[in-house]
Amino acid sequence: MKNKENMAAREFGRPRLLVIGCGDVGMRLLPLVRDRFRVFAVTSQPERRAELRAAGAVPVVADLDKPESLARLASLARHIVHLAPPQTEGLTDRRSRNLTAILPDRANMVYVSTTGVYGDCGGALVDETRPLAPQNARARRRADAERVLRKWARRSGSRLAILRVPGIYAAGRLPVERLQKGTPALRPEDDVYTNHIHADDLARIIAFALFRAQSCRVYHAVDDSDMKMGDYFDAVADRAGLPRPPRLPRRELAAAVSPVLLSFMSESRRLSNERLRAELGVRLRFPRVQDALEKIFPKT
Repeated sequence: MKNKENMAAREFGRPRLLVIGCGDVGMRLLPLVRDRFRVFAVTSQPERRAELRAAGAVPVVADLDKPESLARLASLARHIVHLAPPQTEGLTDRRSRNLTAILPDRANMVYVSTTGVYGDCGGALVDETRPLAPQNARARRRADAERVLRKWARRSGSRLAILRVPGIYAAGRLPVERLQKGTPALRPEDDVYTNHIHADDLARIIAFALFRAQSCRVYHAVDDSDMKMGDYFDAVADRAGLPRPPRLPRRELAAAVSPVLLSFMSESRRLSNERLRAELGVRLRFPRVQDALEKIFPKT
C-alpha cells in the first residue's frame, strides 16, 4: 500500500506536459518524456484512448476545430508540444488561434512547423534568419501559425521554440509505394535539393527543445544530408531492392505527377543545422539518410 502511495505522489508531483497532435512523432516522443512529466496527450479520436494510456499518457479527447471542446486544456499543463498541423484549407491557421485563446500565461511551448515556409531558395544554403516566402497554401498556413504563436508568446510571457522540419522519414515513412509504382523523378539537371530528418531524431530534438531552447527562437530540425530529391529516391530504391525511378525533364514530369507532388519538386533549399547543434546540443542518431537506410534495410 505504501509503495502505491509513493508512486502516486511521484506521479502527481511531476510537472505536466500537454502533447497536442499525438501521431507518429508524438508517440515516439512519449517514451522520452514520460519519466520527467505527467503527460496529457490530446486526440480527436476517442478510439485512441487505450493506445495513448498504454504509451504512458493520459488521453484527452478534444478537437482543435471545435473551440468548445478545448476548455479542459486551459489549466492542464504549462509545458506544451504543439504537433497539430493547420486545417487543410485557407491561408490562416484557425487551429492555433483556437488553441492560444485558452492556453495559460507563462507557458513553455515547442511548435513543430515546416521548412516549406521559406519557399523556393534556388538550392541556396539557408539558416534561420532567412525571411519567409511561402509559395503554397500549406506553407502559408504554417507561416501564419508561427506568427500567431509568436504573438501569443509575447502577450502571455511564454517561452516558444519553433522547430522548422523538412521531410520526416522512418521505416514506415519511406517512398516505397511510389517506387513500386514507378513514379518518375526529375532528371539531375532539373532536380531540387531536399532536406530530411528521421522521426526518432525529431522526437529527441523536441525533447531537447523543451529544456534548452531560447525563447522565440527558431531551429532547423534537419540532418546533415545534402541530397537532391532524385538521389534520395535512388538511395531508398537501392537499399530496398527496387528499381530506381525513371528521370524526366521538368516539363514532361509536370504532366506525369499530381499537382501536390509537383509542388514539392518545385522548391530547392539546403538547411543549416548549426544552431540545432550549438544551442540545443543535439547529436543525431542518424546524421545522414544513408545511415538510417542501412539499418532499415540491412544487407545479408
